[in-house]
Amino acid sequence: MSPAAASNLDYTPPDGGWGWAVVFASFISIGFSYAFPKSLTIFFKEIQEYFSVSYSDIAWISSVMLASMYAGGPISSILVNRYGSRPVVMAGGLMVCAGMVLASFGTSIIHLYLCVGVIGGVGLAFNLQPALTIISTYFQAKRPLANGLAMTGSPVLLSTLAPLNQFLFDSFGWRGSFLILGSIVLNCCVAGALMRPVNKLVKPKPDIELSKRNGEEVEGIGKQPDAHLSVDKENSCQRCLYRFIDFSLFKHRGFLIYLVGNVAMFFGFFAPVVFLAPYAKDLGIDEYSAAFLLSIFALVDMFIRPATGLIGNTKWVRPRIQYFFSFAVLYNGVCHLLCPLATGYTGLVVYSVFFGSAFGMLSALLFEVLMDLVGAPRFSTAVGLVTIIECGPVLLGPPLSGALVDIFGDYKYMYYACGVMMLVPGIYFFIMHYYNYKKLEEEHRKSADVEKRTSDEAVTLNANQDDQPVNE
Repeated sequence: MSPAAASNLDYTPPDGGWGWAVVFASFISIGFSYAFPKSLTIFFKEIQEYFSVSYSDIAWISSVMLASMYAGGPISSILVNRYGSRPVVMAGGLMVCAGMVLASFGTSIIHLYLCVGVIGGVGLAFNLQPALTIISTYFQAKRPLANGLAMTGSPVLLSTLAPLNQFLFDSFGWRGSFLILGSIVLNCCVAGALMRPVNKLVKPKPDIELSKRNGEEVEGIGKQPDAHLSVDKENSCQRCLYRFIDFSLFKHRGFLIYLVGNVAMFFGFFAPVVFLAPYAKDLGIDEYSAAFLLSIFALVDMFIRPATGLIGNTKWVRPRIQYFFSFAVLYNGVCHLLCPLATGYTGLVVYSVFFGSAFGMLSALLFEVLMDLVGAPRFSTAVGLVTIIECGPVLLGPPLSGALVDIFGDYKYMYYACGVMMLVPGIYFFIMHYYNYKKLEEEHRKSADVEKRTSDEAVTLNANQDDQPVNE
């Protein structure tokens, strides 16, 4: 773990207090962000028949929504840095509500792409990123636990929304269901109201440059005010730019390792969840039993996420939490490769249990490991850069998987492909994090040697100065 990652804040996070209310608000906000696109898959088969489109076409609804959520990350990051988490989350809830209401009047599949996908997806971006960022301002020592509890919102809401959506569809059809879901998602506005900014008791830092200047340099400042004023303006502009978009992260070794592995991983990350209920229906399983698979998946996921947070917060795991993350990615890949071996409804229930545990473990660690690599102060901009790049595989993953179903007429090839796309990044993460930890240890040793050498030289210099008057 990078030594600077947990100790470079200019204040002491409370690690509790109102922070737990913020965790609950993030629980709701993150829950809707991740569970909402998955729960809409309940309507896919009926919408597919209504508009007479293919598996690949219908998969674009969730893909566009998830991709818009990720693509909106930098915009959300800029707004959070400028206005704080509270107003951004509330605006996001209103956007998702508007998107669902407009989608209920849809006359074509393109209409759903724009309303549910683009408008709803950007609204979810305004819910997700601020919720992740504000946790890092309230927690430091208990941050893995807080992240794990907040990320539990996704399975809790999914286990609720999956059967609820089936009930709404049977009662009101997909159009009426979209109207009702639009009102339900307004709970994000309530969550945003709870996100009070942390009380940062910042101690003023002395001006190092002024303290180093001698009398002549300080006097010279008054003689050339225009030159120094222009330099101050330039530095202010640079600080403003880096506050919003920190491109120096692309020189950060840990950030690049995380980014490359995640881009490959996200091609197979969401598709198995998106197609779980349609897969079950394709095997002849009734609608409610198919929807119940998502509830089983979410129930297991619900308990695994906080458990993962507790394990990740232990003194044995947290210093090497990147290995824990690598195992979670690998575990997902193995589950998908074994899925086609599951036969009948019982087999799918067993797969849902193992997949729920693997998915929950990975989701609980997904952003915690990024905080661990880049540190809490740079986390907001890091999330923005990561999500805008990841929106490509998030957008293309489910439709490409749906295309495999269209080509072969069988879901097993889709699950094989997703398994490979998760297995390879898992192996990559193990290798690269081992390399990263070794480099961090070398850099730490070199830094310690330099400090020791500097300290020894200072002691020798002081001893010589003490001896000099005696010799005279």
